[in-house]
Amino acid sequence: MKTLTSAFLALLIASTGTFAFAHGDAAHTKKAGPVKKEQKDWGIAGDAKAVSRTITIGMSDSMRFSPDKIDVKHGETIKFVIKNSGKIMHELVIGNKKDLDEHAALMLKFPGMEHEEPYMAHVAPGKTGQIIWTFNKPGNFDFACLIAGHYQAGMVGKITVAAR
Repeated sequence: MKTLTSAFLALLIASTGTFAFAHGDAAHTKKAGPVKKEQKDWGIAGDAKAVSRTITIGMSDSMRFSPDKIDVKHGETIKFVIKNSGKIMHELVIGNKKDLDEHAALMLKFPGMEHEEPYMAHVAPGKTGQIIWTFNKPGNFDFACLIAGHYQAGMVGKITVAAR
């Protein structure tokens, strides 16, 4: 039974992305080197040279983002500067509601899991992080803090990508 449980856990982790256990309030540092570019429903990792606009997003221990509604144009590359004014770790993850719901459920089961993708930033208390993202598909998307309990407390926002 122990082997079966271990195998299931390994399969679950492998199927949801690259994870290592140590999330919580641990510091996260972006790895040096090229960003993994993978097309998602909500866009693709952007290049710093292509940034057309910078948007600053604040997050705090009140479990809110400011602003929590963002409008961008189809094709725009945005540099998000994410500032954590709180006393605990927060993150900002861009996605669609279905993916964020699934990821949030995993975070509740495995609150210590660490993960890094170009559409997310983990920001320690009093620190600043960033995401550079190209919105190459129009639509309505979401962003959230998926640290266990934060999403459930309403730490979410909306991104509207207007068609050309």
